[in-house]
Amino acid sequence: MSQKVQNNIIYFTENSIKDITLPERFTFPFYYEPHPLTIVAANELQHYLETQTDLDHNFGLIKNQQGIVIGKMFGVLVVKDTEGKLGYLSAFSGKLADSNDHPMFVPPVFDMLVEDSFFLKEQEILNAINHKVKEIESDEKYKNLKRDFAEFSTQAAKEIAALKQRLKSNKAYRKDLRARRKNNIPETDYARFEAYLVRFSHYDNHQYSLLTNKWKKNLDEIQSELAQYENTIETLKKERREKSAALQLQLFEQYSFLNKAGKKKSLHAIFSNTVFGKPPAGAGECATPKLLQYAFLNGYEPIAMAEFWWGAPPKSEVRKHKQFYPACTGKCKPILEHMLEGIPLDQNPLLVNQGEGKKLEILYEDDSFVVVNKPAELLSVPGIAVQDSVYTRLQAIFATIEPLIIHRLDMSTSGLLVVAKAKEAHKHIQKQFLKRTVKKRYSALLSNVINGEEGEITLPLRGDLDNRPRQLVCFEFGKKAITKWKVTERKDTTTKVHFWPLTGRTHQLRMHAAHESGLNAPIVGDDLYGTSSNRLHLHAAYLEFTHPITNETMKFEVIEDF
Repeated sequence: MSQKVQNNIIYFTENSIKDITLPERFTFPFYYEPHPLTIVAANELQHYLETQTDLDHNFGLIKNQQGIVIGKMFGVLVVKDTEGKLGYLSAFSGKLADSNDHPMFVPPVFDMLVEDSFFLKEQEILNAINHKVKEIESDEKYKNLKRDFAEFSTQAAKEIAALKQRLKSNKAYRKDLRARRKNNIPETDYARFEAYLVRFSHYDNHQYSLLTNKWKKNLDEIQSELAQYENTIETLKKERREKSAALQLQLFEQYSFLNKAGKKKSLHAIFSNTVFGKPPAGAGECATPKLLQYAFLNGYEPIAMAEFWWGAPPKSEVRKHKQFYPACTGKCKPILEHMLEGIPLDQNPLLVNQGEGKKLEILYEDDSFVVVNKPAELLSVPGIAVQDSVYTRLQAIFATIEPLIIHRLDMSTSGLLVVAKAKEAHKHIQKQFLKRTVKKRYSALLSNVINGEEGEITLPLRGDLDNRPRQLVCFEFGKKAITKWKVTERKDTTTKVHFWPLTGRTHQLRMHAAHESGLNAPIVGDDLYGTSSNRLHLHAAYLEFTHPITNETMKFEVIEDF
């Protein structure tokens, strides 16, 4: 453990960082390999978390521990102090044990929980409004009125519907009576007969009016009493909305972020020009913005950063204890773009063509389509920053023919792709994909030894709006995702499996492999849901579909090279 702590800097000992050179540029926070200095800092912080007794927080690391389990993202920022000495700052995302004030950790950008803060005062007012609303909604007379109104409405609807049916039968009876007696009654008597039928009709209408008016009067009386309660509730709720919106705006202005040049920018200003239009919930509470803010306030020079997860994972996400993760894109990217302005950063790997120099192998070609073996890290279609892709390479090869993409593979996934050369072939094969008659099999190397020999995973998925392109398991809004799997080989620390995706969701195989309710074993090299390696060990090994012209069954297989 580092020996000296001053102004929240934990200074490194000489032995702990011996032979480690400083990075030339600051960490690119959204895609990085932890620098050795941050690994030393993270190890020391993790040792503190393992041995501390002051934090009253359930991270879910103790078996059978009761209460709400909340793992946390922690961050470290290696800095030089004003004298050039090297150390690191620590922070956590959000709050810890319902508090912002903990030794070893930098304070938040704005502490809304400080005693007598405007936030707590406004919260008291909002809580008082909530209490009033609940008090009215739990009033016995109000509840009885609501119950009576519901019961009377149901009873009124039944009685009116029954009367309508009876009146309909009466009308049909009168119509039938007219038809049968019209030619059998003398003309002088028919007028009296018709007058009788008219009075019969008027009587029915009068009965209907009496019944509907009776129920309208009864329901109006109850509704009038209910309205007094509901108008009060709506007035209180409107006041709550207005006060809540004003409080949120005030909070956005209080969260003011510095950068190297000392320029301040509020949350509201930072997010006003984004697709969100306003800050998402929790923006500004993540570890890295807290760390940079404290460094700039105290004149420290940021050297490198890293964030790691500590504790049990959320039910919806893939988070592994002690594993490093990039900063989130939805909440942190706009903030960090401002805070890191003017600081030289490591290159964004997503702007580099990772597929350059990798061979695209053509396995089969005719007038209808071509089947290729895509290398890992080559895009299927052009990206925003990188144009090199299966599409552009085939475009160059075909010269006069436009490649028609039917399906895609993730950039990091290798394997079989079929690309149409004619519109009819494209339409025919695409329909096979949509009808799920195309047979696909993937091979993957998993980072753990898993139990069982085969099975099926059914975890619905949706995009993580705060952290694209990551996916979440979501049983409420997620789309159905089904994967069959079978073990093909086990080694000391890894398992090789075959995957058959029965649906085609984004990152389906990666999520189903990594999530604790799936196989709980990230694919080797999965830098989103696991840890990076020389490549993502996921390969589209087998593809079978019907030829659009000959109706012949076309089968292709390429064995993985890992």
